Amino acid sequence: MSEPFRTQRLVEFHDTDMAGIMHFASFFHYMESAEHELLRSLGLSVHAQIAGETLSFPRVASSCQFQSPARCEDLLDIAIRISRLGAKSITYDFEMKIDERAVATGQITCVCCRVEPGQPLESVPLPEEVRAKLQRYVG
Repeated sequence: MSEPFRTQRLVEFHDTDMAGIMHFASFFHYMESAEHELLRSLGLSVHAQIAGETLSFPRVASSCQFQSPARCEDLLDIAIRISRLGAKSITYDFEMKIDERAVATGQITCVCCRVEPGQPLESVPLPEEVRAKLQRYVG
């Protein structure tokens, strides 16, 4: 199995709820932020000019399962793998831990779309250069 992309994120006060734990909605922000970091590390972007077209990757599905709490100023380790690299879509799997303690797992599926002003989004095949760069995280 391939090695995941790894990043860390400090849980900030504004990401916690009245119980002092990370609010469930914040996990989705952290997953998206980690995805963007992965793409930037490969010279890509979630909204970019690729092969002469403006492409973006809107989300079509997301989920998160919580195992244990994260609190303000905990350092969250986030590992990302790609579980599916389809013709037009990418499914990212996320594993979040504090030290070795499982905190949450999640998944985001996005679709490659052409963006043209005044036109509806149109799904298009993943460009080969994008597919080739992401391949290292499939597994």
